[in-house]
Amino acid sequence: MSTLRFKVVNEAFKKKAVEIAAPAKFTSDYYGKYVFTKSVMAKYLSKDVLKSITNAVEKGATLDRKIADDVAAGMKMWATELGATHYTHWFQPLTDGTAEKHDSFIDYAAGPGEAIVEEFSGKLLAQQEPDASSFPSGGIRSTFEARGYTAWDPSSPAFIVDDTLCIPTIFVSYTGELLDLKAPLLKSLNAVDKAAVAVCQLFDANVRKVYAYLGWEQEYFLVDEGLYAARPDLLLTGRTLMGHESAKNQQLEDHYFGAIPSRVAAYMKDLEFEGYKYGIPLKTRHNEVAPNQFELAPIFGEVNLAVDQNLLIMSIMKRVARRHGFRVLLHEKPFAGINGSGKHNNWSLGTDTGVGLLTPGKTPEENLLFVTFLVSILKALYKNNALLKASIMTAQNAHRLGANEAPPAIISAFLGTQLTTILNKLENSTSEEAITVDDRKNLSLGIAHIPEVLLDNTDRNRTSPFAFTGNRFEFRAVGSSANCSSAMIALNSIVAAQLLEFKAEVDEKITKGLTKEKAIFDVIRQYIKDSKAIRFDGNGYSDEWKVEAAKRGLDCETSVPLIYDAYTTKESVALFGKLGVFSEKELHARNEVKWETYTKKIQIEARVLGDLAVNHVIPVATRYQSILLDNVYKISKLYDGKKAEELSAIDRQIIEEIALHINTIKSNVDKLVEARKVANKIEGEKEKALAYHDDVLPYFDTIRYHIDKLELIVDDELWTLPKYRELLFIR
Repeated sequence: MSTLRFKVVNEAFKKKAVEIAAPAKFTSDYYGKYVFTKSVMAKYLSKDVLKSITNAVEKGATLDRKIADDVAAGMKMWATELGATHYTHWFQPLTDGTAEKHDSFIDYAAGPGEAIVEEFSGKLLAQQEPDASSFPSGGIRSTFEARGYTAWDPSSPAFIVDDTLCIPTIFVSYTGELLDLKAPLLKSLNAVDKAAVAVCQLFDANVRKVYAYLGWEQEYFLVDEGLYAARPDLLLTGRTLMGHESAKNQQLEDHYFGAIPSRVAAYMKDLEFEGYKYGIPLKTRHNEVAPNQFELAPIFGEVNLAVDQNLLIMSIMKRVARRHGFRVLLHEKPFAGINGSGKHNNWSLGTDTGVGLLTPGKTPEENLLFVTFLVSILKALYKNNALLKASIMTAQNAHRLGANEAPPAIISAFLGTQLTTILNKLENSTSEEAITVDDRKNLSLGIAHIPEVLLDNTDRNRTSPFAFTGNRFEFRAVGSSANCSSAMIALNSIVAAQLLEFKAEVDEKITKGLTKEKAIFDVIRQYIKDSKAIRFDGNGYSDEWKVEAAKRGLDCETSVPLIYDAYTTKESVALFGKLGVFSEKELHARNEVKWETYTKKIQIEARVLGDLAVNHVIPVATRYQSILLDNVYKISKLYDGKKAEELSAIDRQIIEEIALHINTIKSNVDKLVEARKVANKIEGEKEKALAYHDDVLPYFDTIRYHIDKLELIVDDELWTLPKYRELLFIR
């Protein structure tokens, strides 16, 4: 096996960048080529049909099922012209990924044995029936209750991958419960739209719609595929369960924004061209902080579309990586001791009149609107900080949170000095003159050839999970492998609920005789006081903050299984129920899925760790120990007494160290296996997940510690697994 390691290392060093040719015409004919956009629809659909779809998407009008046949015909014509032979309903089950079942367009013209024709009807476009018992449902669907439905989402454009027309859909059970992430996302977007419009109309009666926007920043690692294949832990779990840190990792801070390695640059170029074909507006690419870690980010877009595009680009990333001899790692913490990977969700709200609701204005009235939304979001965050944390928590993300530029597992908001000062002043003010927000401040650097720099109204705080960054909030706690829908559903919902409460409180004060402006000011000031505990601009990594956060009443829980309880509190059930996003049954079912998924993740890792320890590490260490024993024996034959002891002292010391580490590894693997067996007998999903968290997971660190010590001791030529220096620095 050690020969495999050196073989793949040697091959990786020889690989060159793949030549990537730019498109002949980088025009609208290329960008979005494989997406059934509105402009494409105009060529294949009648004006009346296109108008119906537009009204359904933009105005929330009910889509007439009668037009489905016309849409299907036009969509099929477009798809087949681009080489499509199959179609699929592309949906987002409760796995954080996507699912698809491909059907060909062909069918019998009349009956069995008759001529074959290509068919794609409105019925096939609008609805299909996947097996609902084969996807996670939290007990909603049993094997003998398999029926479920996927239903077309016209607000998400269809697209073509290879030879298949992909139709974005929602996924529901036969009895109507939601079994996916898209359906509740759409419901949460509708909720925040209605609630925000009601508040906006206190300021401008012309506002008819509010859009939620998302800009995701996708971090990832690239590893040579040969090295990846020689690491069973990477192959099966997405992360390294062992491996001593490299002598050099990220401590020199020389990788971030550095020159992009040629093989990686070719990959990025290829990936961007592929993304553009699907209308994904990839804008940024760069080296991230950790070695072999990188990032890409698009221009912001409407939340539903942005989520679809992120899921699609994650799939494209993996496919393109194979062409370049890489594997993409989207695990939140694939390597210990260096940065993990997140997916910062930059979230904002904007009106159909062109106003950014999180953008400071130029007049007191505009800034009153800005502060109204700012403090409403802060109060929503304070009241629901545990729920928001639950929306991003997974077994993988738990490893990432808390250091190396990832925020801690305590939700707080960073505003920066200027906004904090304004809110503090406004809290005790009786005049709207308190609201004066500079969009940007001028800063002269005193260097003649450097132009004036515009400073944002906030600094940056990389330890903050939820930071205001000028015209949006950056939710930094989202993990790199996550479906953004989970975080967006929670965020949209808590903000929608709070905006409804804000409007009701203002209306109540107006009925008691206050002017609208006075009523708004009174509620704002109260919200500033109520939400003060969620504001924190300091070091989120400090032990002092953990103590302070607990005093403030913020949720400081770190046990993943317990964190999920936030979804099913009385307050959360009421919130989601009032908005129509989730029923109580759906919330409990989703928690069952989360607990089961957590258990399975840790269970798989435990099995892989035990296998590697017993079948890779211990045999290699024993082999090296035998070599040393043989050397000690030979020395004793050449020299007598004290001389032999002196010459073999180091070997004998290493032999004892190896024995200590081997014995500790084996005893802890045995305990790990036994703890797993006990946990597997537990019936309840939550109780089983807790057992894996409390009784199984603690053995991982001990086993890893002693394996990593052996890695430093054992002859490098005998070690079978590619080491961190190879995984992180061969590009």
